[in-house]
Amino acid sequence: MKRNIFLILLTSMIIFSGTSKAQFLEDAKKFINQGTGGLSEKDAADGIKEALVKGTGESVKFVSKINGYFGNPEIKIPFPQDAKDIESKLRDIGLSNKVDEVILTINHAAENAAKDAEAIFVTAVKNMSITDAIQIVKGKNDAATQYLAKTTTPELKTKFSPVIKAALDKVDATRLWEELINDYNKIPFVSKKNPDLTGYVTGKAIDGLFIMIAKEELKIRQNPAARTTELLKKVFGN
Repeated sequence: MKRNIFLILLTSMIIFSGTSKAQFLEDAKKFINQGTGGLSEKDAADGIKEALVKGTGESVKFVSKINGYFGNPEIKIPFPQDAKDIESKLRDIGLSNKVDEVILTINHAAENAAKDAEAIFVTAVKNMSITDAIQIVKGKNDAATQYLAKTTTPELKTKFSPVIKAALDKVDATRLWEELINDYNKIPFVSKKNPDLTGYVTGKAIDGLFIMIAKEELKIRQNPAARTTELLKKVFGN
């Protein structure tokens, strides 16, 4: 058991702290000398959980503020890809302002809905096994993000969809979208369309959340200043 914990610690040092070879060996010797007082598997698991709660909380806080999506080129939600011909034709007939207004409102809808994601993430983290946590410690730089994507995306879609729908209604995006589609469908010789706006915004909102979570995970793994608690420092290094 002690050997397994020791191997986990060595792996953690390599992945998270960017420790020099000399310092790495010195830390390893310290761990051996500490005996049962060293880092346990539970410490490692608790550290990962704490990092995930911190990272997801920061990500949700960031994207759910005003212009959290709209003001960030990495996650800004554009006009639906499968409706690009709609956007192009509407801009061609002088409706660019209305198209831009729709883009603004769908991003605001995502911002309104995102705040409800934190509770889903926290539940997933609490239910994480020690084995899962250790695999994340030893995994790639986005291992935690991938774990959350795998375990929470179905529930996020279920919970986000009605919230996104309500948010779209709240910021008037639904009416604007319907007007825009009606304007498009009046254009001669075009195929009538009505893309699923709620489904589209839900998917893009979730994608944006995971992009920001991955950035927070990388920050905690690579930047000692981001390890703001004693447990994070113990697991990931000072």
